Amino acid sequence: MRITAQMTARSTLRDLQGNLNSLSDLQRKMSSGKEITRPSDDPYGASRALELRGELGGLQQYQRNVDDGTSWLDASDTALGKIGDAVQRIRELLIRTSTDSAGPRAREAAAEEIDQLIETIKQEANVQYAGRYIFSGTATDREPYTLGGADTFNGNTDGVRREIGPRVELTVTTDISGLLGNGTAAADDGLLHTLRDIAADLRAGEGDRLRGTDIQRLDANFDRLNAIRADIGARTNRMVIADARLASLEENSIRLLSSVEDADVPKTLIEYTTQQAAYNMALKAGANVVQNSLMDFLR
Repeated sequence: MRITAQMTARSTLRDLQGNLNSLSDLQRKMSSGKEITRPSDDPYGASRALELRGELGGLQQYQRNVDDGTSWLDASDTALGKIGDAVQRIRELLIRTSTDSAGPRAREAAAEEIDQLIETIKQEANVQYAGRYIFSGTATDREPYTLGGADTFNGNTDGVRREIGPRVELTVTTDISGLLGNGTAAADDGLLHTLRDIAADLRAGEGDRLRGTDIQRLDANFDRLNAIRADIGARTNRMVIADARLASLEENSIRLLSSVEDADVPKTLIEYTTQQAAYNMALKAGANVVQNSLMDFLR
């Protein structure tokens, strides 16, 4: 009889402890808002959550790369836009002073202004983003052109790339040396070479050259500038598309992660209330069983 009473008491206490553990688990879910608070809660779910978190981290890194690349391209286009404004101003000066009616003073004044605009163009070519020269290729610590000095390009033509997706890279740098060139000494018909020749022809009064080859070379360089800006625009559009795609994938990953590890709060609350009521009833019933078993033991 005593053994039966002891077994009954132990079984009752074991069942009550099990109910209490279930209540504790439900309380933990409600307080944390998570279905999984430790791997033992759901080994497969915990593994899946880790996988989704790794995937989410990768998507967020791609988004940071897209943001950085877009900013780089925006800075490049802004600088090239200002260079374009300077070229248009030079073209206005060239048309105004290339006529035979323009006197030496007017041409000298135009040449001096072009000298200053050349420095403005080189200054825009030396623009920086986040402390890096954006037109120097991979030599981002080196200014592309020396202000007040030679017109030689100091960077390289290697491209800086950003990974914007799995095995998808996009070049964010722009080779400006093909536009500006290396000055008169290089005789490459680049923009700087052309502008130096225009300034020299203005001072020499070479009207035929100003109205002929000079303006043709200037227009050719302006067309090249617009082509470069169009290419930047195309790459920027790719960045915008990539950003939208990554945002959609991130949203999907967050939703999947939530479905794996987040608790259903209303459902958990109902389960907790039900479990608590069952525990209270079991506690009362267990008290009677243990009391009866104790009386049997005392007899």
